[in-house]
Amino acid sequence: MKTTSPSRVEEARQRLIELGGRTAQDLGVGRIPGQLLVYLYLQDAECSLDEIEAALGLSKAAVSTAARQLETLGLIHQVWKRGDRRNYYRTADNMGAALQQGLLSLIRRKLDAAQTEMDQVAEVIGEGMRQPQPEPGLEFLGKRLLRARTLRDRLARVLGSRWLNILVR
Repeated sequence: MKTTSPSRVEEARQRLIELGGRTAQDLGVGRIPGQLLVYLYLQDAECSLDEIEAALGLSKAAVSTAARQLETLGLIHQVWKRGDRRNYYRTADNMGAALQQGLLSLIRRKLDAAQTEMDQVAEVIGEGMRQPQPEPGLEFLGKRLLRARTLRDRLARVLGSRWLNILVR
């Protein structure tokens, strides 16, 4: 019995979906949201969670979680169909602007989380420096942390600048 290979359209679609997953994973968003976003982007019409689940071979919970994440970032929108209780999704109307805004939002949240972590590390270093005999290397780490905080603050100012927000509209 001869097995059929996928059509070129399906092969190209699958490769793009996997590329989206890998790219999103590299950006720290997660593989499944990236796959879901590209899958929806490559569709002519909105898709239900059931359709997405079957097409991507993922669990309904994973697809639902990824959809909520992408919706929060403004990259996809829920669509209601009259007489149908299922959830349908489609990509944002202006995908370029949505990606820019979504990525900026994601980066800002990552920077906020980094600030929190750096504050905690600064406390640890400060406690160590107040000891009668500070551990070797603490002063060096303190200087590096100060430099990292400066870079984080500069990036946060750039991301919060009025001009950048005008450019990505």
